[in-house]
Amino acid sequence: MKKAIKTLKPYLFVAPALIVFIVFSIYPILNTIFLSFYEWDMISPTKEFVGIKNYQTLFRDVKFYQTLSNTFVYMLLTVGLGVILAIALALFLRKDTRINKFMQNLIFTPYIVSLASISFLWMWLMNNDFGLLNYLLSLVGVGPIDWLGNPKVALISLVIISVWKTLGYNTLIILSALQSIPKHLYEAASLDKATKRQTFFKITLPMISPTLFFLTIVSIIASFKVFETIQIITNGGPQNSTNTLVYSIYEYGFQFYKIGYASTIGVVLLVIISIFTIIYFKLLSKKVHYQ
Repeated sequence: MKKAIKTLKPYLFVAPALIVFIVFSIYPILNTIFLSFYEWDMISPTKEFVGIKNYQTLFRDVKFYQTLSNTFVYMLLTVGLGVILAIALALFLRKDTRINKFMQNLIFTPYIVSLASISFLWMWLMNNDFGLLNYLLSLVGVGPIDWLGNPKVALISLVIISVWKTLGYNTLIILSALQSIPKHLYEAASLDKATKRQTFFKITLPMISPTLFFLTIVSIIASFKVFETIQIITNGGPQNSTNTLVYSIYEYGFQFYKIGYASTIGVVLLVIISIFTIIYFKLLSKKVHYQ
């Protein structure tokens, strides 16, 4: 009996976390897949089995492909700009000075502010009539830009907001990676008369590649989950130009009460994120240099 208890003891310690994971992660995924084969309005006690009808309807919907395109464009721009600008800013702020420490605290501030507050702030900044951005543009002779009302600009505006919010976090993460690089590597590069460009690509970039790998994965997943800014600022408009997969799930599920169709979009999103993660790990994990 004592031996059995001793054997089970480690599993008992893990059990609470495992139960929470199953209840709040595994079960919702399985239930979403289950509901994608049904029609249900969330009010009626009965669900009608429709097989793959929801998937057929989804893949024939032109609006879905526009939403899918918006999601991919948003992901590519936010992840690309967010990581590249963070690298540049971290290199600029890497010296241990008072002004740099102040700047690090300053750029991190947007990350700890709620997304709802930031959304309202940027709605004012991008206001077509009295927004600060258009006022600054008018000082240099540039006409007002309809940041949130123009279908060609609205998605870019949301990208700007996302990059601005996460830039400080990304910068500090990369900055900590830069500070962990052994100084003797740079001393050896200096003795070999390596240029700054060679030093960056041969020493700095490989040494911070694990951090960049982590940031990119996290940023990709976060970009697919964008919701608050769209709901508060654009509601998916104008002309569906800022609608994304996650917002479509909310729209069909909690506005149109098409739970089965919303679940179908959720399953497609799950598959897309899984494919992206697997491909990224397979292709780029080999190029990550762990010390």
